[in-house]
Amino acid sequence: MTTSGLAASPIKYCLHLPVQCPGLREKRVSASFLGRSRSHCAGPTQKYRPRRMPIVKCAIEASFGGSTDDSTAIFPRINVKDPYKRLGINREASEDEIQAARNFLIQRYAGHKPSVDAIEAAHDKIIMQKFYDRKNPKIDINKKVREIKQSRAVQAVTSRFRTPATTKFIVKTSIAFIVLGALTVLFPTEEGPTLQVLISLITAVYFIHDRLKSKLRAFLYGAGAFIFSWLLGTFLMVSVVPPILKGPRSLEVTTSLITYVLLWVSSTYLI
Repeated sequence: MTTSGLAASPIKYCLHLPVQCPGLREKRVSASFLGRSRSHCAGPTQKYRPRRMPIVKCAIEASFGGSTDDSTAIFPRINVKDPYKRLGINREASEDEIQAARNFLIQRYAGHKPSVDAIEAAHDKIIMQKFYDRKNPKIDINKKVREIKQSRAVQAVTSRFRTPATTKFIVKTSIAFIVLGALTVLFPTEEGPTLQVLISLITAVYFIHDRLKSKLRAFLYGAGAFIFSWLLGTFLMVSVVPPILKGPRSLEVTTSLITYVLLWVSSTYLI
């Protein structure tokens, strides 16, 4: 600013502001510090020329059908049997997406009654199927099995079992209990398979001790497995499984066989 007596001449400044607009790189604004009088900055200025943006096709038109403006147009998927393909949606679509597809297609092909009927039929079929699925949900067996395996109780039980390092040990335990089972079936006694059951308990304790190298744990695991096996076998034979063997001691013999199987599992895999 320069002064001469009491008069002062304003200093002119130029402000460059970037403008986010197609076709315009830079807009220069000129103003006066006093009096708001217009002035031009030194240097060239560029006039703003708006440019028409290209029309982008709507995504919903590309998904559900064409974008023709003819009110009498025929729905191109009028003969498609799959209602989901007819509406242009996937099977995981929500009810809002189904309704949006239906409304768009009805508005697009409102001038052709067969097209409207085909769209309405596909929409009603999908809605009824989803309603039926909610009322009668299907049981996903694989999902149920996965949930059971991932439960804490099952994981706590399965964590107590481990496959032996060598198959020789598995073969040895298998032969021992197979021989006990054969002796129980071939030579039943009037008192029942008491001797064979006692031998199976001793065998289980021996094999568990051979793996764990602990007499106390071997005795506790063996006795616990024997009691659980005998109770479970008795329950199955009395309440669930019909008699398999004939004879006066068929119940005791069959229960002993079930006990041998569970003792073999405990002797071989229990840790």
